[in-house]
Amino acid sequence: QVQLAESGGGLVQAGGSLRLSCAASGRTLGTPHMGWFRRTSGKEREFVADINWSGSSTAYADSVKGRFTISRDNGVNTVNLQMNSLKPEDTAVYYCAVTWKLIANGAPATRYDYWGQGTQVTVSS
Repeated sequence: QVQLAESGGGLVQAGGSLRLSCAASGRTLGTPHMGWFRRTSGKEREFVADINWSGSSTAYADSVKGRFTISRDNGVNTVNLQMNSLKPEDTAVYYCAVTWKLIANGAPATRYDYWGQGTQVTVSS
């Protein structure tokens, strides 16, 4: 049983930074493709960023390019999302997602198999 443990959400002022982390456990074979999505009230879950199994390829939503950085530690199957220059419109519940399938960067949420419970990020103006 794969489990994803997210951490790092919270409340920050506009212009501030937060770092989200997600650790995958329960499966020891292979290295998963890992991503972050977010959902605001009344909206569909949207893609934020992802990173392939080796860490050699990443993708970002246009709305976060230049502000967010995704990285991973393959030794412990952990993915991080460094969020800088945060804006009120970044307020959302952020979800970590993983799959051991080979998928393209920027793949939609439906391509992922496992999800974290979500962590709230609130950016005040």
